[in-house]
Amino acid sequence: MPPAPGNIPGGGRVLPSASPCRRPSIRRPSMSRRRRASGCRGITTGAAGGFPATGAGAEGAAAMTLASAQAAGLTPSQATSLTPSQAMIRFGLGGRPDQKPPTDPRAWLLGQLDGPDPALATPSFAGLPSGAAALAALRDDRMTRKRLARQGLSLKDHFKPRSREMFRVDAAAQLGWALRTDAPFRERLVWFWANHFTVSMRQGGTAALIGPFLREAIRPHVTGRFTDMVLAVERHPAMLLYLGNAGSVGPDSRAGVRRHRGLNENLGRECMELHTVSLRAGYSQQDVIAMAKLLTGWSVDPRAEPTGFRFRPFAHEPGPQTLMGRSFPPGEAGGIAALRFLSTYHTTWTALATKLVRHFVADQPPAAAVAHVAGVLAGTQGDLRAAAAALVDLPQAWIPGRKIKTPVEYFLSVGRALGETEAKVPAALGMLRRLGQPLWAAPLPNGWSDLGGDWSGPDAVLARIDFAYTMAGHSHDRAPAAIATAALGAQLRPDTLAAVSTAGSPREALALLFASPEFLRR
Repeated sequence: MPPAPGNIPGGGRVLPSASPCRRPSIRRPSMSRRRRASGCRGITTGAAGGFPATGAGAEGAAAMTLASAQAAGLTPSQATSLTPSQAMIRFGLGGRPDQKPPTDPRAWLLGQLDGPDPALATPSFAGLPSGAAALAALRDDRMTRKRLARQGLSLKDHFKPRSREMFRVDAAAQLGWALRTDAPFRERLVWFWANHFTVSMRQGGTAALIGPFLREAIRPHVTGRFTDMVLAVERHPAMLLYLGNAGSVGPDSRAGVRRHRGLNENLGRECMELHTVSLRAGYSQQDVIAMAKLLTGWSVDPRAEPTGFRFRPFAHEPGPQTLMGRSFPPGEAGGIAALRFLSTYHTTWTALATKLVRHFVADQPPAAAVAHVAGVLAGTQGDLRAAAAALVDLPQAWIPGRKIKTPVEYFLSVGRALGETEAKVPAALGMLRRLGQPLWAAPLPNGWSDLGGDWSGPDAVLARIDFAYTMAGHSHDRAPAAIATAALGAQLRPDTLAAVSTAGSPREALALLFASPEFLRR
């Protein structure tokens, strides 16, 4: 049974979600929903339901903003000082009532990149299970299911999966931290890299492992070396199970000869196409097979603390492999060497830079911005802190309102605007699903789309309006105008502030705010 509809602090009714991969067909909304949409359109300009226009007018204004800054001879630091609220919205997760726009946004952003990940030292993350512990829970759940089946007992009445509870605890910790963190730029980078290295709970048996995956493979490396992140990701049980590599056996290995088990190419293919060199490298199917063979024997074991990774030599394909013109030896060391090669290949830098600029700057990444970030990655051999700092110094990144928020971004920004600090699960999970982006459940290994057009269909717009109306119904001590100012700062448009200030009720005022074009974009 799906979780009850809800939001961060309580329940609520929402529309079915829209597909993130295509624009849904228009459905006639109910009268109450039409009234809500009509009220929200009173302060918006552009597409139906509140999304602002993204055509020549918006792009022209953006170009003029950038041109004006350049013509004035402003350095990146000087230019960013003009838009402190943009640091909280474009690079962060949205303003909070207890957080003022930084007086020096560049220093505020760069300061978040120093030191270890702050979430890992917080009480909410302390004691959360390791990858090995999650594997043990999955094993125990399987054994319990089999025992109950033999006894003819109902799973519904006699079984509460430990792995499911682990997932819920991890989800609450992750969402809660994103709602209250004082380092939202760093947290946005965590979500970006988690999407780049997608692990989805749509593949059975991975849900309990995604939290450990984030803590063990993503968070420690967000401001480190890309190679180190790749090595941690590709060896983590979450990725090995998601892409089927845990059971991949070399055809000529001892296990392959005895058991007639075969090679699984998924991890080898996705590691090359999605995680590192991309199709730009022009590799062949034989290269994919070679990489898959180098990764045979990379498996899982709940006894292997902390992550649960285990190399099994008897399943590994013997002999060297030729990958993109280079020879790599057999054994675990050969796979590691191949990953180091792929993670520092020249097309990897371009692929990563393109995704970073698309996420932080514009759906159509400016070529000059991509070239700059790629150059930083190449010059530092994949220093992700340097790449993040380069994004901050891109003048194009400080043009407001160029990106439509994804459902998760919208969910978090509304929660932060209202001062929420905890996420109630499963209510929050149900709301994200209805907004169209269920947590850790991307449909394909390439993750969730970063293109605004994939999130602005009619059903998606109506879902956000319904979400805004539901969230606005909660009692709050602060006046709606104060919430609007704290959330948007200088990006709050005068007509939006006027509509919020003169609305018939606090609920109507907040619904108007959350459906305004400046709130829907970042």
